Amino acid sequence: MLSEEIYSYPIYRHPADESPPLLPFSPTVELIRQHVEQAVGHPVNHVLIQHYRTGADYISEHSDKTIDVVRGSQIVNVSLGAQRVMTLRTKKDAARASPDTPAAPTAGQGRAVQRIPLPHNSLFAMGLRTNMRWLHGIRTDKRPAQTKSPAERAAGGERISLTFRRIGTFLTPGDTHIFGQGARGKTRAEAGAVVRGGREAEALLEAFGRENHGSDFDWGAVYGAGSDVLHFTDSASRAVTETAQNVAT
Repeated sequence: MLSEEIYSYPIYRHPADESPPLLPFSPTVELIRQHVEQAVGHPVNHVLIQHYRTGADYISEHSDKTIDVVRGSQIVNVSLGAQRVMTLRTKKDAARASPDTPAAPTAGQGRAVQRIPLPHNSLFAMGLRTNMRWLHGIRTDKRPAQTKSPAERAAGGERISLTFRRIGTFLTPGDTHIFGQGARGKTRAEAGAVVRGGREAEALLEAFGRENHGSDFDWGAVYGAGSDVLHFTDSASRAVTETAQNVAT
């Protein structure tokens, strides 16, 4: 049994060969976190920081993977630097409009699209139902600089994206054991050894794919039993382009 006195750290799993290194919140990020918590009315304990170097950098349309995200919480993105556009698009299986999906298409119509500018110092909050019904992404923007607005040219075209989440799955020191909402063991005492690669990793990636494509994704049926996968390959090599920061619990 693991000691209840040992710190643990929130972990957000998404499709990547290796999870980015976990670091404590810096003073600047901690200040931003406080503003985020005030805006959404609940704690956040994890942030994924991404650097968009130019308009050519992008992130493909996707639904955030919620196996580790506390049910009922919001996902919050803070943008610093050059303005980019968040594109939201309903999924292919969307058949009819509902009160939860404004402007969603009816059967036989095309997929609905919403474009949301993300200027410097803006905050975009998304509920988990919106995440389930809509894909979101940042499309590449290779327009010549002279055709862009001042907001789009800010900071030399560079953008820092900070995505805050309230995470309910935790790692023990040394990344050896995992427990909580998205793990097989739900309490620290039930923490299981982390899994690297193999069939369980393939199964979790398949579950991520189902979440990406299903407008009526059944979280309990797909994620309820939990998974102890931390890395999706058994390679020890890393090619990290993201930084994750967290608060210990």
